[in-house]
Amino acid sequence: MLKGLFSFRDRYRILHQTWFAFFLTFVCWFNFAPFATTIGKQLDLAPEQIKTLGICNLALTIPARLIIGMLLDRFGPRITYSMLLMFAAVPCLATALSQDFNQLVISRLLMGIVGSGFVVGIRMVAEWFPPKEMGSAQGIYGGWGNFGAFGAEFALPMIAVATSFLAGGASNWRLAIALTGIIAAIYGVIYFNSVQDTPTGKVYKKPKKNGALEVTSVKSFWAMILSNFGLIFALGLLAWRLEQKNIHFLNQTQMYFTWAALAGLFAYQTYKAYQVNKELLIGKKTYPLAQRYQFSQVALLEFTYVTNFGSELAAVSMLPAFFEKTFGLEHVVAGMIAATYPFLNLISRPSGGVISDKFGSRKWTMTIISAGIGVGYLMAHFINSSWPIPLAIAVTMFAAYFAQAGCGATYGIVPLIKKEATGQIAGNVGAYGNFGGVVYLTIFSLTDASTLFSTMAIAAIICAFMCAFFLKEPKGSFAGAPEDELSETVTQKPSVLAEE
Repeated sequence: MLKGLFSFRDRYRILHQTWFAFFLTFVCWFNFAPFATTIGKQLDLAPEQIKTLGICNLALTIPARLIIGMLLDRFGPRITYSMLLMFAAVPCLATALSQDFNQLVISRLLMGIVGSGFVVGIRMVAEWFPPKEMGSAQGIYGGWGNFGAFGAEFALPMIAVATSFLAGGASNWRLAIALTGIIAAIYGVIYFNSVQDTPTGKVYKKPKKNGALEVTSVKSFWAMILSNFGLIFALGLLAWRLEQKNIHFLNQTQMYFTWAALAGLFAYQTYKAYQVNKELLIGKKTYPLAQRYQFSQVALLEFTYVTNFGSELAAVSMLPAFFEKTFGLEHVVAGMIAATYPFLNLISRPSGGVISDKFGSRKWTMTIISAGIGVGYLMAHFINSSWPIPLAIAVTMFAAYFAQAGCGATYGIVPLIKKEATGQIAGNVGAYGNFGGVVYLTIFSLTDASTLFSTMAIAAIICAFMCAFFLKEPKGSFAGAPEDELSETVTQKPSVLAEE
């Protein structure tokens, strides 16, 4: 695959156009972090409010990734990605025009929807590349797209400084942020008119039922319900944080109302899941062995994504301010140093996918990389002002490599679980990355960077043990060509057939 990577024909053209779409969504999604302290000073925000805005930036990505996953499986990646890119202009302009904390909260919550774009490309790439190249293709898509976080942290401060004459000599963060949304919207139109969902002659497979993920066993159904509850919990945690002292975006009554609404959402999710899987649950439907999958494997991949992408989200969101305060740096310099973390995505995430393809075991690749994440963040736990800055950067990049390689390895497995439900499965796993980001940044908002790093280290080490003992190698992990289309016919019990 790597030999043809730099061509711009056929599937490689689709790969390049799709990772660039992802790149732009990440530039938009992370366009606040480089200016966090500057915006805080200009709008007179408390430190707790700035930290809370980082959490808001991630929050709606949790339900958005689930919804986008369902829309993706139904309408295809071409339409879904194009619409999302065009929508990005709305929260970018809203952020650029914000005058107070409340307006920033709303704009950053909306920006979280843009962060769900990653899921769309997973399905697009899975349609164009065979299983034996899945890790490499998904790693390149994810890694080069994630490079958008570096683009935001490195380039946007320079744009803001270069255009400061338009803002009376001050850092022109408003123009820099607005520009990201305008560019994304323009590219959304280009993407819509230049890609297709599948290679010519290949049918785009859709799930037969929409509204929830179709599972193949009763045990998997209850595991899915528990997984859904975890995501609702993360949103409830955000509502609690928005009610706390020094924040006061919500009062106590509004927080309780939000919790009640989330409980209603969970009940609705459960009802839709029951509708989609009703025949299985009441015993009218069984699945051929070839069509079965275990949701426990999806849940384990959700945990791996908490520890790798969740930690990456937290680190990218807090590192500019961390370097600025720890070493007394100017915000532009601190932002550029912090950008070394997302910069590594250019090689680290693709390498995680390539290793997963070449090592011959996706399970043990995931286990070893998860252990590396734990070691990296454990070292970062000890960074303080007495450290030489180059050493602090080196430790940060060590942790970054394993966290990002873990993302590539995770999505080297996700598309191999159940092809026609790839969007929904990718949405679930991706949402748990945001779950991790919300939980980690909540911990950070209540404690300090040292506690955050140690928490992420412990979670990753636990994840490594879980992968070693419970993760299974997906069927057809290293097939040379796309698997034959499975029969869509579901076998039913004789008594049911007799009744019909």
